[in-house]
Amino acid sequence: QVQLQESGPGLVKPSQTLSLTCTVSGESITANLYYWSWIRQSPGKGLEWMGAIGRSGGTYYSPSLKSRTSISRDTSKNQFILQLSSVTPEDTAVYYCARANRIQTITDIDFWGQGTQVTVSS
Repeated sequence: QVQLQESGPGLVKPSQTLSLTCTVSGESITANLYYWSWIRQSPGKGLEWMGAIGRSGGTYYSPSLKSRTSISRDTSKNQFILQLSSVTPEDTAVYYCARANRIQTITDIDFWGQGTQVTVSS
């Protein structure tokens, strides 16, 4: 059984870097052909794919966010990490990690984390 859990600060100040960690249990993030993905939903909007990291460490980013986004991993802890720099209040959202079958998808997903609320405010 695969489970994903987001963790990190719930409040970030404008211009700072948002950092979230996804801890995966039940499957190694290096073993199989999945894309370990970050997706967010801001108030009143739909889901937005942000990026992903593959089993060998290759990264993929949404064109609209790639200049500010970095995804990395810690294989010893079976975790992957999102960093979003220069945040503004528009980055306030619920952030999800997920296991996807391909990149750039919000539907072809097998497992989701429960989501974590991040508010950007001074």
